[in-house]
Amino acid sequence: MKELQPLNEQVVLDVTEEETEQKTSSGIIIPDSAKEKKKTAKVVAVSEIENAAIQAGDYVLYKEFSGVEVEMDDKNYLVIPYADILAKVVETDQI
Repeated sequence: MKELQPLNEQVVLDVTEEETEQKTSSGIIIPDSAKEKKKTAKVVAVSEIENAAIQAGDYVLYKEFSGVEVEMDDKNYLVIPYADILAKVVETDQI
């Protein structure tokens, strides 16, 4: 089994999209080319970064058009610089 191990302050994100057919309320099918790409993903691996605020398993918001896409074992990954991660997605309790 192969796995990606990021180097030089890089992060590997799982950006595999579920194949679901989207339709408008009137029944028009939206093609993949017209769909907006999501900008959140699950962290798969983090290189050795001092005081990293994220770890494998976290969900993060990242810059659009960042990194390099890689396909491996029927999954799509995005290798991006740690600096291109904008925020960590966290669950909060409702007040």
